[in-house]
Amino acid sequence: MRRCRKNSIYLSSEESFLAKISKLQMLFLILLLFEGLLCHGQSTTALQTLGSHHAAAEELPSFHLLHIASFANHSWVNTQASGWLDDLQILSWDNVVGTFKYLKPWSQGNFSKEELKNLQSLFQLYFHGFIRVVQAFSSQFQFEYPFELQISGGCRLHAGQASESFLNGAYQGSDFLSFQGSSWEPSPGAGSQAQKVCRVLNLYEDIKEIVQTLLHDICPQFLGGLLEAGKSDLERQVKPEVWLSSGPSPGPGRLLLVCHVSGFYPKPVWVMWMRGQQEQRGTQRGDTLPNADGTWYLGVTLNVATKEAAGLACRVKHSSLGSHDIIIHWGERTGTQLGMLEDSPRDFE
Repeated sequence: MRRCRKNSIYLSSEESFLAKISKLQMLFLILLLFEGLLCHGQSTTALQTLGSHHAAAEELPSFHLLHIASFANHSWVNTQASGWLDDLQILSWDNVVGTFKYLKPWSQGNFSKEELKNLQSLFQLYFHGFIRVVQAFSSQFQFEYPFELQISGGCRLHAGQASESFLNGAYQGSDFLSFQGSSWEPSPGAGSQAQKVCRVLNLYEDIKEIVQTLLHDICPQFLGGLLEAGKSDLERQVKPEVWLSSGPSPGPGRLLLVCHVSGFYPKPVWVMWMRGQQEQRGTQRGDTLPNADGTWYLGVTLNVATKEAAGLACRVKHSSLGSHDIIIHWGERTGTQLGMLEDSPRDFE
């Protein structure tokens, strides 16, 4: 990967002056707000929380903010921002009021009201400044209207180890740049356009230091607080309901068998069409979709000849079931049936 260099950027005198004034104003305000955030201090609370609550988790917990900005022209832009704990949305940004909406009772983690207020003010400055800077530099950066920018940044915790941070940017749906260590770098294949953007971003050392602190210090602290505050909700176990149906006919003499698995939590689940103890290779897994109550739904299909449907069954493994799996045989018209089976590996996807 080619590293961005701090090359000089040639701007018109007006652009240079406006850029400097805007940068100084924003930096001054951000640094004032940042003093309030840094009072939280570095601590091992997040890692201790992870060690006690998530040592056996299949996936390492992560938190990230997603910012999507769609620029229709020089004067119209639509922005959306949200916060996610793994694939569970816990925050949304209200563009009208300029504040976060907390979607869970524990979405504030263990941060104080003052710290959250400072964070919201910081992001108000960021969203406002982001739009102004992109519009001002769109011509120099060769952004052609209409275009969309996507930014995703956050952290991932490792039990007993330092956290891992990430900040990635995309242009028109393709990887564009990322923040690596202490500098911005173009994504492989993004070309000279991304290199030019990186050169400009890397000029602002103070902003890079703030980004580093947000990613490496504040994000892990916030994530650790979320895991602690939301422990009872995040660690709950909800058993799935399972039923079978036939889907649209795939052709003459054939059936599309559908195994519906719904209402389960947490998300990892293993579902397979079986004949006896033999897994059916034609099993097709759909997307795991959220239900309104925070549980999950999954549909798994199998395309078979009509005469071969007899003897097939859908088997479901989930952490809420312990060592007992759910097995429903094709042709049964009863509700969910819990099969008392021998212990089997929890090989969830």
